[in-house]
Amino acid sequence: MKNESIIQTLNACAAACNHCADACLGEDHVDRMVTCIRTDRVCAEICSATAKVLSMSYGPIDELLQFCARVCGSCAEECEQHNHDHCQACAKACTECREACLQILTA
Repeated sequence: MKNESIIQTLNACAAACNHCADACLGEDHVDRMVTCIRTDRVCAEICSATAKVLSMSYGPIDELLQFCARVCGSCAEECEQHNHDHCQACAKACTECREACLQILTA
């Protein structure tokens, strides 16, 4: 399938973000995790939507890929601020996804 690699990366990022948001809800001082949870949720949605559009082989989607890369970068920055394992794993997935989106744009 065309774009299979980036679709897998996008879906893995969405899964990591969903897991992180859910795990954040169980943390002590959840009030300190609100921005992380919101960012995770938005990133998961954008990554899922981007993966769906890529799987349809729909025309040029450079703007969507740029937005996805920007959201992934923001999510990585937010999650990197927290020492929880789920946040660090999410930051890694978001960084990889951001790089994959940017790589597709320059290909």
